[in-house]
Amino acid sequence: MSTTPVFAIPEDFSVDSKKLSSLEKELKEAGVDFCLSTYVDIHGVPKAKVNPVSCLEKMAKGSELFTLGAMEGMGLVGPQEDEAAAVPDLDTYIQCPWDERIAVFFGDLYYHGLPYPHAARQILKRQVERAAAMGFTLNMGCETEFYVLNVEKDSGDVHSINPTKFEGVCPAYDVKQSLDALPFLEPMAKYMESLDWGLYSFDQEGGHSQFEFDFKYADALTMSDRVIFMRLMAKQVAESIGANATFMPKPFANDFRSGCHFNMSLADVETGENLFAPAEGGDSFSKKHGIPVSDLAYHFMAGILANAPAITAVTCPSYNSYQGLIAQGDMPDISWAPVLIAYGRNNRSSMLRVPLNRYCVENRAPDMGCNPYLAAAVQLAAGLDGIEQKLDPGKPLNDNCYDLTRAQMKEAGIHLLPRTLLHALEAFEESTFMDGLFGDFKEIYLTQKMAEWSEGFYPINHSHRKKYLNYI
Repeated sequence: MSTTPVFAIPEDFSVDSKKLSSLEKELKEAGVDFCLSTYVDIHGVPKAKVNPVSCLEKMAKGSELFTLGAMEGMGLVGPQEDEAAAVPDLDTYIQCPWDERIAVFFGDLYYHGLPYPHAARQILKRQVERAAAMGFTLNMGCETEFYVLNVEKDSGDVHSINPTKFEGVCPAYDVKQSLDALPFLEPMAKYMESLDWGLYSFDQEGGHSQFEFDFKYADALTMSDRVIFMRLMAKQVAESIGANATFMPKPFANDFRSGCHFNMSLADVETGENLFAPAEGGDSFSKKHGIPVSDLAYHFMAGILANAPAITAVTCPSYNSYQGLIAQGDMPDISWAPVLIAYGRNNRSSMLRVPLNRYCVENRAPDMGCNPYLAAAVQLAAGLDGIEQKLDPGKPLNDNCYDLTRAQMKEAGIHLLPRTLLHALEAFEESTFMDGLFGDFKEIYLTQKMAEWSEGFYPINHSHRKKYLNYI
């Protein structure tokens, strides 16, 4: 048996001492007392130890070790497994605007001297590097929707944070609802502006006490970091007013789901030029299918559509996700959720929408419960496959998908997105695409999510008994 010590990080790992010294000085002058080198679990929940700013150098060299088996979906389960180290990317730090004593860094886990392959951020970085080798950068904007609710301590009942409930058909864009929610919305908006994320709008969404914040796109890794931080920030701001921000995709059967639409485009890695913009005079696919984007964009969409069921297991990762991925359900009107594996010109009822005001592809299926690193990775990988194979997405579906009958869908060769987490996971399990993308992590993810399916499906609650006790 070898007695050679096994280190989490490479033995020759080093950090620029001049950069470290300058950063430590900057942090102290900004009033930072504590630093967190974060990574995320399978759900996209950030994890870290808290270091005094005086220990920045040790933290930057991977001093903080983690027993990954103690967390969900990280692998390395068992008391005999070695620890992993969290190594921060020093360029990513964000000083928390709600508590300037704290600086958050995003980084990577190292295990046995190498980046830990099952870490979500590392999975995305591998696809980002693949794209760069092909000459591309994935730019991404996420439309972040979520509910902010008051929760009664004794009963657990939840209510809108607004003093007056909207009584019309749909509260979307209602000015009074937005103004009444300013105790939450105002600090969130000011914090985002202080972070220079390019916040350009926020509003009352379609659900009661549901809100959306939209900010400027960034490269995929940066945007994923920001979604993680924004969820943390929303939790903190909501708690400051005695409320709870939830990223549960579908908190209410009779209200809207919380989506996290991914708006994606590929840029030239050297020039930054948007490669989804059509060529002058049009491209062959835009002439064939009638939507003015480049052939590259069509290939990218085709790759996503070809792997859509398996991808949805990652972009819509919870049992509850599929209670929102429906056309109507208990709602009095349509849900605006995509239900079909299709693309269309400005069509919000299909999985992929090509907007009229920007050259990008919008996947409307992801929800706010997703791990953004994994969700970005699976879409980028599929899009790159589509480009390499020069796939054709077929004819666009520009009609209202909700009006199609099952017979019409069958005749047109259009398929529904997975109806449940189980259906999505079955597609995920059979996917050779996921084998190449996730490797050994595929089995970890599948095991974790199958357990979640079982936990959601098998319990029998009061509403089931009420319906079926005397049903027959």
